[in-house]
Amino acid sequence: MIVSYLITAIAYQRGAFLLKIKAINGFKDILPEEVVLWQHIEAKARDIFRRFCFQEIRLPILEKTELFARSIGEATDIVEKEMYTFTDKAITMRPEATASLLRGFIEHSLHVKQPVHRLYTLGPMFRHERPQKGRLRQFHQIDAEILGATEPGVDAELMAMGQLLLTELGLAASLEVNSLGCKECRPGFRENLVQYLNERQDGLCDDCKRRTHTNPLRVLDCKKADCKKLVQDAPSILDSLCAKCDVHFSAVQRSLDNLNVEYKLNPFMVRGLDYYTRTTFEFTTNDLGSQSAIAAGGRYDGLIEQLGGPKIPGIGFALGIERLVLLLLDKEDSEKVQQSTIDIYIAALGDEAIHFSSALIQSLRVKGISAAMNFSGRSLKSQMKQAGRLQAKHTLIIGENELANHEAVFRNMNTKQQESISIQGDFETQSSRLIDRLNDTNDYSDLYQSIKI
Repeated sequence: MIVSYLITAIAYQRGAFLLKIKAINGFKDILPEEVVLWQHIEAKARDIFRRFCFQEIRLPILEKTELFARSIGEATDIVEKEMYTFTDKAITMRPEATASLLRGFIEHSLHVKQPVHRLYTLGPMFRHERPQKGRLRQFHQIDAEILGATEPGVDAELMAMGQLLLTELGLAASLEVNSLGCKECRPGFRENLVQYLNERQDGLCDDCKRRTHTNPLRVLDCKKADCKKLVQDAPSILDSLCAKCDVHFSAVQRSLDNLNVEYKLNPFMVRGLDYYTRTTFEFTTNDLGSQSAIAAGGRYDGLIEQLGGPKIPGIGFALGIERLVLLLLDKEDSEKVQQSTIDIYIAALGDEAIHFSSALIQSLRVKGISAAMNFSGRSLKSQMKQAGRLQAKHTLIIGENELANHEAVFRNMNTKQQESISIQGDFETQSSRLIDRLNDTNDYSDLYQSIKI
């Protein structure tokens, strides 16, 4: 017994029974080979936003719980069931970006500086949902908002921007648009919808039976087959729009036509957040199963005032980065979205060569060149394999003979051609000479060159 206990204790001490700590369910590591796609999406988004004169704003992850209860709506699934809230502190990890962005807009009185603001942000959001393809509990969004403009042309311009971003990413998506009316016309539609749903309660799922009395518009967006079939004959919000909302929505459609943006009307499309008014829209795809929406948004003209700010209109949308990555991975040419991460790899053979190369590589890095080397004194064959794994464009081979002759072997990893290059002079001179040689090769490109599909 004692011997068994000692053996077990020794095993634990040596780590034989230590369990590996894994990521929490619904939270995912983004590994280096996948990060390149994320960087491609983010870089493309920043470029598109620059063209449309958007500015970036960076926001905290934690906010007061009241912010989301007041903006998203206490009767929504997000607030009722999905938020990560520290109840003792009354703070919540943000489930979406718009409320946080507007809080920052109000807190810092940005409206005083100029009448219209175009802002974007990107980063992680958190919702306690059942994890599935394209939907995690920590997910990432790109969010764009226009604050201070009511014109229908602005709505169309924002949708055109979203369409352009998806197009330049090489992704095909369908744009669906709808109008949810305003506080003047929505109550009448809500009353008609509730009456319709009350007469068909037996055919609704349990969630939709509850939503009939708390948030009836969400019934129109239920993904369950029986509910989807039942609401096909439900009253349409487009038939209940007041005169102003009808004029606004008609102008939005004309503006989309003018911008050559293809779209289709979807009177059953609603958003899961209570703050939306008038224009709402989604970009959808058939390539992600039930998670068809890859970007969505709409107008929220009363939300800033509702959060304690001035009476300023707003419209915005968010794209799910994980879903965009999945779509890019499914593309046949997704392997083209890659960058050569190493401009040059120095294969140093022997202690003196390692000492010499470490100073040379530092001089190259100071000049903006991405360079790598190995300090363990591995064989040339092993180091050349490492250079290949790092996707190095060139290698510089330096051993005892090269140091003695003041000439290293410069190898183009694509063409396999190699030549001698002088390593005489101080390291400033050597690195400049090497950079000139790199620039002379046809396949050399700047480290920060844009990635193109």
